[in-house]
Amino acid sequence: MSLLCDINSPEDLKKLNPAQFTALAKEIRAKIIETVAVTGGHLAPNLGVVELTLALHTVFSSPQDKLIWDVGHQSYIHKLLTGRQAEFSTLRQYRGLSGFPKRLESPHDVFDTGHSSTSISAAVGVAKARDLMGEDYSVVAVIGDGAMTGGMAFEALNHAGHLGLNMIVVLNDNEMSIAANVGALSSYLSRMRNNPKYHRRKEELKRGLQKIPAIGGGMLRVMKKAKEGLKYALTPGALFEELGFKYLGPVDGHNITELQQILQVAAKRKRGPVLVHVRTTKGKGYLTAEANPDKFHGVGPFDIKTGESIKKDAPPSYTQVFGDSVLELAATYPRLVGISAAMPDSTGLSQFAAKYPTRFLDVGIAEQHAVTMAAALALQGFKPIVAIYSTFFQRAYDQILHDVCLQEAPVILAIDRAGVVGDDGPTHHGVFDIAFLRSIPNIVIMAPKDENELRQMLKSAIDYNGPVAIRYPRAAGEGVTLDQKFHALAIGKAELLREGRDVTLLGVGNMTNRCLEAAAVLAGRGIAATVINPRFLKPLDAERILFYAKRTGKIVTVEDHVVTGGFGSAVLELLQLHKCLIPVECIGYPDQFIEHGSVRQLHANYDLTTEGIVKRTLKFVQGETVHG
Repeated sequence: MSLLCDINSPEDLKKLNPAQFTALAKEIRAKIIETVAVTGGHLAPNLGVVELTLALHTVFSSPQDKLIWDVGHQSYIHKLLTGRQAEFSTLRQYRGLSGFPKRLESPHDVFDTGHSSTSISAAVGVAKARDLMGEDYSVVAVIGDGAMTGGMAFEALNHAGHLGLNMIVVLNDNEMSIAANVGALSSYLSRMRNNPKYHRRKEELKRGLQKIPAIGGGMLRVMKKAKEGLKYALTPGALFEELGFKYLGPVDGHNITELQQILQVAAKRKRGPVLVHVRTTKGKGYLTAEANPDKFHGVGPFDIKTGESIKKDAPPSYTQVFGDSVLELAATYPRLVGISAAMPDSTGLSQFAAKYPTRFLDVGIAEQHAVTMAAALALQGFKPIVAIYSTFFQRAYDQILHDVCLQEAPVILAIDRAGVVGDDGPTHHGVFDIAFLRSIPNIVIMAPKDENELRQMLKSAIDYNGPVAIRYPRAAGEGVTLDQKFHALAIGKAELLREGRDVTLLGVGNMTNRCLEAAAVLAGRGIAATVINPRFLKPLDAERILFYAKRTGKIVTVEDHVVTGGFGSAVLELLQLHKCLIPVECIGYPDQFIEHGSVRQLHANYDLTTEGIVKRTLKFVQGETVHG
């Protein structure tokens, strides 16, 4: 008999006994594995927090009490327990459940997340709002140890301690060691400090000593100093206590009874912030994920029995070609340095890291630091390549502007996952990078039409003495033959691919080939299109674009990016500057955040397919009403 089916809200959990919690945890894990095997998603992080989530929802009363999940990679159990079981099969599917907490989905989702290290800041804001309103409820931030590498988390810890806010931070320690394990004595101290009887007796002793005339106060001070010395020497929470937090733990994150006890202690404390240190196993309950937690952190559809991903045969991805090319170039350029923000595998730099460990730097979830450090390396004569997803480069905008571009530091920004990325949705779509980069002086921005051109752009960036950004999609390449030799491209020069008299098509990156396909279809409809591969989004090839603008009298721009401030806007500015006032049709995303769904579905929704480009171009050129 299913226990999970009877859980319609967190209140239903409070009716269960310990044995039922164990059975429910097993059932939840099975449900998550079965669902993510079909939909893809963040598997290992969720499997690791099943008992923790159950304990949180039994000790606290959501939505009155506020649970805030950092990043949201571990929020699937929370969704299952808060009335979303019936929709769970739609996880990360178009118009289905988001893979992250989303306020529009449920009152139990307090804060939209998707980027790391934000939960403690959000909790500070919620706790401060509670106090200003004179209300009384608990505020709990759940943050992973990986997210604690982000400086924002420590800024928030420092501020929370300074304010003395009543709030709880649950540190889910599932991978890196926050502090050394000090053995049995540490466990003994942890059990004592987490025992309600210990806290009660400590207060009773304190009050008793204070009543002793003359010597009571002195004895209390001596005991306090001795206790503090022992605590800082032997417990792993010294840093957090210095920041003003009461530290509790570590506790076994898969023992529901122990978790409930320690969370109850934290909940009852009403004098300042508390940090609860929980140790969990990433991928718990699915041996394949436990053995390969990084591989199963975020996955596409996979075979449950083997753990192997279910993929159709496809050319190598842009990311793979990038990684292979950097590895090749590193042999020729000894001052080439690779930099990652906690994602060497996902950005293609793992082989480089293995072969050139002294020339590889993984900074953790600290994009700002990565970019400024790269600027300093570049100014000292090195050629750093900073490989980060488009959506995460947003976090380092100030550093790109002030530390890289203002100083003209020759840093290469490898912008992976440019364009929509699919099922992770609006927090992860890379559809703003052209707009936020092209307004910055001194930077060159490139976008390859295929994987071979990506290789040549890397060579061009290495040879160029200034900041360069190369944006490329989360996608398989076009399947073109790769040149064995590298050669540099002329900076700011576009490529003419097809000539026609009626309209000029300008497609950014992998949209270039869709424009070529569209031009072939348009030719059958009596429309002769010029197709240009811009290659450089900054500086634009003004001479070539203006020549064909005047020759054809109409331009269509196509970009996997928002139209506002994007490539189409740059073309319009160029035409206006040169008083070339011709009509321009800009195809891209509207001024809004784009929903989650497959890349194919999202491209179709916004006319970023061959068919969509044909439809929009016909309507633009002929004023023809086209259905489809």
